[in-house]
Amino acid sequence: MRIFKNSLQKLSLSLVLILLTMMTPQSGRSDDWPQWGGPKRDGVLRESGWVEKLPETPQYRWRVNVGAGYAGPAVAGGKVYLIDRVLSSGEKNPANPFKRSPVKGQERVLCLDSKTGNEVWTHTYDCRYTISYPSGPRATPTVDGDRVYTLGAMGHFFCLNAKNGDVIWKTNYLEDLGTEINVWGMSASPLVYGEKIILLVGGSKGRGVMALNKKTGEEVWRSSEIRDPGYAAPVIFKAGGQRQLIAWTPDVLYSINPDDGKELWNQPFKLKSNLSVATPIFDQKTHRLFVSAFYNGPLMMQMDRKSPKASVLWKGNSDSELKTDKLHALMCTPVYHEGHIYGVGSYGELRCIDANTGERKWETYEATGKDRWWNAFITPHGDKFIISNEQGELIFCNLTPKGYEELSRVKVIKPTNKVRRRMVVWSHPAYAEQAAFWRNDGELVCLDLRKK
Repeated sequence: MRIFKNSLQKLSLSLVLILLTMMTPQSGRSDDWPQWGGPKRDGVLRESGWVEKLPETPQYRWRVNVGAGYAGPAVAGGKVYLIDRVLSSGEKNPANPFKRSPVKGQERVLCLDSKTGNEVWTHTYDCRYTISYPSGPRATPTVDGDRVYTLGAMGHFFCLNAKNGDVIWKTNYLEDLGTEINVWGMSASPLVYGEKIILLVGGSKGRGVMALNKKTGEEVWRSSEIRDPGYAAPVIFKAGGQRQLIAWTPDVLYSINPDDGKELWNQPFKLKSNLSVATPIFDQKTHRLFVSAFYNGPLMMQMDRKSPKASVLWKGNSDSELKTDKLHALMCTPVYHEGHIYGVGSYGELRCIDANTGERKWETYEATGKDRWWNAFITPHGDKFIISNEQGELIFCNLTPKGYEELSRVKVIKPTNKVRRRMVVWSHPAYAEQAAFWRNDGELVCLDLRKK
């Protein structure tokens, strides 16, 4: 009788726990966004527990003041990492953003609590800019366990203790690695691979691409003579039976063995104004690698499945920003999805092209504006897409070969940086903890997107 009573009590408790679980709102799996492109560096959001429809007015968890910059935040381990810039007393950026006159200031690495926005620590260093569009740093920090790696616009590279901001080791692209600063500043976010940190340096003496020991900063290998590293982040894909490091520069698209730095193949692709910016994308199903540039348009490579080789499948036929064909992207990394590519062109055209041929299926300005260098980032999320555009709007939408379908939209953040005739925000949000972390030149916001 006692055994039956105990069993009944246990059954009742189990039923109560099940009912409580059913009644409690499920927040879903919470992921980090520890680097450029998210956890897998592919620009895909896989976190669950998000709202199905964006709110009509933004629901912020917090908002904090920050300095200027283009670099997006990284979110990992309950912390937000952001790099910004503040001007020295009495200094002003030139009225003409193309002018490369020296401007004194400090770059800062900020660490904030992701739940509250409260400052955890700040690392500050002097940094004189001599680049065009000198608002601030470009490269998203890379978080790897108890370390965070940051790259400033003038080549200051740090490995910092993620808990307290102490410098573990550092190097300087210009002073230590022989880099000549490019027009718009160093932008290629660091890439962690095993025990290495891989950097697109453009340095002298064969230091175009480098792998350093991520714990000590000691050189592991150097690869390729690269005159200008460009601005695109390096990425690693598995193809041809091995890992391939893809480094896209203004002259050549490189494939490098990330273990030893040896070139596997390269494809010349000379770009006007050295504008290799958008991150290369790879489709595992078809083994195709795609890049796209503002003036010169797209290049689609077919990568061999059995050996580390590649050949040109198709490319663009126009090198004009005005008479474009296929897709001419600038900063916005395109998305490869079910046999089609979606991306934003040189004048803001959201386009769909056939991945087999480059044939354009449609274009629209519904999610974007129509002007030179118009920018909007596309992020796949489940069965839909998120677009964050340069006017600070977040959009949920469907993208199919039939067209663009908007589901919901909300204005999140104010555009603060002047480009031509308009104000813009050109940073990519971090998506983590069922929230969007987004910055302009004055604040960093945390937009609550948790399903209630």
